[in-house]
Amino acid sequence: MIFALAWRNIWRQPIRTSLSLVGMAFTSMLLVFMLSFQFGSYDTMKSSMLRISDGYGQFQPVGYKDDPEISKVIANPDTLLTEVRAVRGITAATPRTVGFVLLANGDRSFAAAISGIDPVEEAKVSTLSSSVKQGRSLTADDDAAIVLGDGLARNLRLSVGDQVTMLGSGMDGSVAADVLTLVGIFKSGVPEIDRQIAQMPISRFKDSFLMDGAVNVVALTGEHLSDVEAVGKTLRAIAADHNAVYLDWTEIQPALKQAISFDMSTAMLMYGTLVVVVVFIILNTLYMSVLERTREFGVLLAIGMKPGQIGRMVWAEMIFLSFLGNGIGIALGIAITAYFQATGIAFEGLDEIYAQWGLPSRIYPAMTAFRVLIGPGAIILAIAILGIIPYRRTLHLEPVTAMAA
Repeated sequence: MIFALAWRNIWRQPIRTSLSLVGMAFTSMLLVFMLSFQFGSYDTMKSSMLRISDGYGQFQPVGYKDDPEISKVIANPDTLLTEVRAVRGITAATPRTVGFVLLANGDRSFAAAISGIDPVEEAKVSTLSSSVKQGRSLTADDDAAIVLGDGLARNLRLSVGDQVTMLGSGMDGSVAADVLTLVGIFKSGVPEIDRQIAQMPISRFKDSFLMDGAVNVVALTGEHLSDVEAVGKTLRAIAADHNAVYLDWTEIQPALKQAISFDMSTAMLMYGTLVVVVVFIILNTLYMSVLERTREFGVLLAIGMKPGQIGRMVWAEMIFLSFLGNGIGIALGIAITAYFQATGIAFEGLDEIYAQWGLPSRIYPAMTAFRVLIGPGAIILAIAILGIIPYRRTLHLEPVTAMAA
């Protein structure tokens, strides 16, 4: 009976109820869309940035991250690679050797970080091979070949087909020197990468730098970043068995993590403020409704209804209103988000800024149950909790006093 009365009561003032529903529905719709868009942009940012060169995770020798010396190696990479590729959720893993060298063309020379890569496996982990704009990417048949970022090639005044001299230090401290032919120039869109990174076949790198079969890094990827994060514990156990360390994306790209955390904290403050404002506006409306109905409550008390029953009826009215308003908002939010999830959202004039983070020009929202429900759920929960205020008021009503109000 109480629920039936509560449902009837909320429609006794259709205009007031409709305005309350519109306010909650619009807020919930906005929260569903904005949270899906924001988290979707984070997902795109992380995936795009990590897939350029780092991968979703890396195995490294102990201490390599803080001091990346070529002498710090994973001595038996084949066994490690076999174990990693067998982990559920990992779609590819590739070995890398890394050295810091001086590249020269005639009297022009620039410092660079050069990676020895397996061209076949690297293409599954990194998008650099698909970013080659001039010439071609490395192939399994290449030997004395090199691929440069367009900034580095421009600084060295090199074109596809030119030869470049490489000078560095081998794993044992000896001089590593080689002459390589430029077969491709990539443009990742990230200036730091395009000015500093070069790639050569890993077999040639091992010969030139006397690596003796060892590698410096094993990079991996999965269908989704979340798939790799889910098996992080397993990957750390594998690393420990090989006297190495496993780094997840937060350790590989700490600056990216900090940027997302800062943006998220600012956004949560805004969302929290929005929820608080809406909740108190709705609560104020409902509380005023209770005050206006004091005489009605007195009559109900006089005919035998208990104060607690009246309080539960008022509370049920607020719950019904919040569920209905937020339910409509969730439905609208899902519809709008689904549309933009299919078409994406482009921001004209921001292409260069996006490129610095490895982002595409079009951003796609990404819905999950958490992102859809957390905002509207917070509104419903807040109204349910704060509903104790009008509930407590009804507990102190006396029939004669209330009817005389």
